[in-house]
Amino acid sequence: MGVSVFPPNPPSYKITRDEATELLLMDPFPHRENVDVLRLPTRRGNEIVAMYIRYPMAVTTLLYSHGNAADIGQMYELFIELSIHLRVNLMGYDYSGYGQSSGSEQNTYADIEAAYKCLEETYGAKQENIILYGQSVGSGPTVDLATRLPRLRASILHSPILSGLRVMYPVKRTYWFDIYKNIDKISLVRCPVLVIHGTADDVVDFSHGKQLWELCQEKYEPLWLKGGNHCDLELFPEYIAHLKKFVSAVEKSSSKRNSSFSRRSMEGGCEQPPRRSVDAPPRKSKDGREKPRKSVDRLRFQGYKLSHVEKPEKLKVPFEEMEKARRSVDIYREKSQPMERARKSVDWLDRSRATE
Repeated sequence: MGVSVFPPNPPSYKITRDEATELLLMDPFPHRENVDVLRLPTRRGNEIVAMYIRYPMAVTTLLYSHGNAADIGQMYELFIELSIHLRVNLMGYDYSGYGQSSGSEQNTYADIEAAYKCLEETYGAKQENIILYGQSVGSGPTVDLATRLPRLRASILHSPILSGLRVMYPVKRTYWFDIYKNIDKISLVRCPVLVIHGTADDVVDFSHGKQLWELCQEKYEPLWLKGGNHCDLELFPEYIAHLKKFVSAVEKSSSKRNSSFSRRSMEGGCEQPPRRSVDAPPRKSKDGREKPRKSVDRLRFQGYKLSHVEKPEKLKVPFEEMEKARRSVDIYREKSQPMERARKSVDWLDRSRATE
């Protein structure tokens, strides 16, 4: 079992340019007035493809880092649905190495930074109104960026990993060659964190999500989906309902925090406002946001899943770092075997001397 973060080959979409408007388009998807298709440069010299979905009068923007063997073409319909049901702007992006079989951890960190920079500079999004969403391996760049954004509104971790090596081996410590060390970084995240995981996940064990949630500084009520696997959590009606509740809670928390801060500023104070906990479930909204038609929600997400998910498979290992990790652990185990035999021999010798 290992980790893969790059889209399938061949990609599920092509980028074209409309001759009349000069706009970038994603073939085979029809042009939508509220969807921008972008090419973004990264600090490592790569270029990534991203899509930005506008929702009218949205306060919050979701930055979505997708998971294993997917691309934004396969995620397109889900992104549209999430934007509508959560009433948020949404940006999704593809990692560097698009259409290739390998890449690097550092590239993905540069990729999410490029997407975040675009949100700030092109769309005017503020850190305190952005929610980071990381699915599976996408939890790596999500947690890494969250540790560096002290005013971030919130983070969502969907079937997250403790680290790359821990997906393959139940190691008890962090090795230098490991990648996506979420287990060591999550406690540095200062914003509210929602963790979603299926209890029957046969790719990234449920224990990964549970342990990460326990290590969070500001926990939100987690969503443990009984019987949920790695690629089907969107099918559960509880999925969209819980996301709605979370977004509503952090938006209300942000509103109260900002108004409190404004009052103190007017009084001459400059103290940083304390972050309010959102552990307690929010009151039901009166605007109807908490009353979705579950059957419709579920039907739409079933359509998305059937169109983009292949049979759940064990994650593959394209990264050179992960191969080095595997070899290093194997070598460590081989070396430890004769040491273990030697230790047992010494113990036996000590017992023999004691009986003499």
